[in-house]
Amino acid sequence: MTHKVCVTHYSHFNLTCDNYYLASGIVITFRLLNSRKQFVRKNIKKYLLFAMTTIMEKPRSCDTFVVLPPLTINNVVIFGKNSDRPQNEVQEVILSQDRTRDSKLKCTYITIDECTDPINNVILSKPAWMWGAEMGANDKNVVIGNEAVWTNNNEGDGDARQKRLLGMDLVRLGLERGNTAEKALDVITSLLEKYGQGGPCSEYDDSHFYHNSFLIADYKEAWVLETSGKMWAAERIDSGYRNISNGLTIGTKIDKHSEGLFEKAEAMGLWDGKGLFDFSAAFSSGGDELRQKQGERLLKQATVTSVFDVTDMFRILRHKESGICRACDDTFPTQGSQVSSLSSVGISVHWFTATPDPSVSYFKPFVFTPNARISPYTESPSAPNREHHLYKLHSAHVLKNNNEKMSKVLADIENGCIAEITDFMKKYELKEKNINELDDLMKKCVETEVKLYG
Repeated sequence: MTHKVCVTHYSHFNLTCDNYYLASGIVITFRLLNSRKQFVRKNIKKYLLFAMTTIMEKPRSCDTFVVLPPLTINNVVIFGKNSDRPQNEVQEVILSQDRTRDSKLKCTYITIDECTDPINNVILSKPAWMWGAEMGANDKNVVIGNEAVWTNNNEGDGDARQKRLLGMDLVRLGLERGNTAEKALDVITSLLEKYGQGGPCSEYDDSHFYHNSFLIADYKEAWVLETSGKMWAAERIDSGYRNISNGLTIGTKIDKHSEGLFEKAEAMGLWDGKGLFDFSAAFSSGGDELRQKQGERLLKQATVTSVFDVTDMFRILRHKESGICRACDDTFPTQGSQVSSLSSVGISVHWFTATPDPSVSYFKPFVFTPNARISPYTESPSAPNREHHLYKLHSAHVLKNNNEKMSKVLADIENGCIAEITDFMKKYELKEKNINELDDLMKKCVETEVKLYG
């Protein structure tokens, strides 16, 4: 949640305001007598501590993970994300193919130049009210997830209250226009520098705004991209594992960055120009370090034997004690989840819940084929609450009734899907199976779940 706290030094004349933007979108405004401004700034830590005593809730949003060879089974890259969003916000899964294009493209808030090059087909898990997406994949097997981050660059281009491109718009644009992870990174950063980022990230709460970080992967590598206004830094990951959770993580290992980053940071007083530049140290205003460390711990434990697979990522995304998986009664529940297995030689499979709380949902597989289709039951209608058919059934039969028996059935169905996909891949490699047999893979899985609810 975003909180606004006002600390006032009363006077009958000459009041001015200083704004301090902290983690979780907290905006602390000091109304100060001009003669007191220098004193307060010198003692800012004490004043911020006073203001923060009324705000105990830590920033809580999403968690995104990637595991690369040699830690994975069959040398695939495995990506996962939990999308944690405001209560009752419906997340739909849509397949966008051969989208109609014009010279201009209307995103969530602003209109930008449309891409003149061919665009990719994409499958997206997205809040139903916005154009952009929390996470998704394209038919070039690039995957992207974003995270909310809060930085100390909040004026001018850094003012996230202004309606520009949402981080979720940038996720979708990166997938539509990027044929590799690095190309998607270049797409996102060029659009960020041209149009900027900002605007309310909730349909009904215009005080919910932030900067963004991204985890972008393909079958070869992954990139962590972190931003502050129009400034950014990116780190390439070519082995091991990495996770991001609502805080800046890039230190001195910077493989790409925005033009003039170091000079601008120094001019802003965020770096003294000595030694190696540390992006997080310069721009971070805090984050959920505990959840970040919990995610890292879970990745470390699950990769010890170097045979990490999609079921290991499922388990991480379902981990309640760490706060990575959050139930629907949480203020920011997990509204959708994605896991992708990216292969350089075989079939890449993308798994989506399309329903809240992965611990009581099942991951349904999707494969890009020449004639891929998904069920209309995961697409939201234009009705005010935007609840798609699968969402309503899952809510009624699993969530509201706390139906453990139904959850067990869903788990059994998921295990059956995993076994069938594994068997199909083996036969596909032996040329005993045709990729077209998977055209309706996710569609059939969704409709099986719908029939289960009766």
